[in-house]
Amino acid sequence: MKNRQLKRSHAPIFWGLFGAGGMLAALFGPMLVAITGFAAPLGWLPAKAASYQGALALAHSLIGKAALWGLISLLLWHAAHRIYHSLHDVGIHGGPLAKALTYGVAAAGTLAALAMLASI
Repeated sequence: MKNRQLKRSHAPIFWGLFGAGGMLAALFGPMLVAITGFAAPLGWLPAKAASYQGALALAHSLIGKAALWGLISLLLWHAAHRIYHSLHDVGIHGGPLAKALTYGVAAAGTLAALAMLASI
């Protein structure tokens, strides 16, 4: 009997990031659209709730930085995974180049968000 080695894959990592980003998009996306698109511009929120100083205070705290970075990066990875597989579904098989571009943009965005939040 021949001993067969299973091929290792990085796919579970990307599927995990895709799932986490999708969950965050489903939970927080509609709320963010409602707050930033309707409630704040129409004056339904207290002035302090939608102020620049409030958002800056969130970005200055360590927990706020971690939450913002997690939200931004997971949404980027979710979008990259969805775009990569959507390209495949419509017949565009870019191979390693398409994978490098989509996931590379997500990785660059994750690092850029980390650098920007660290500089605040």
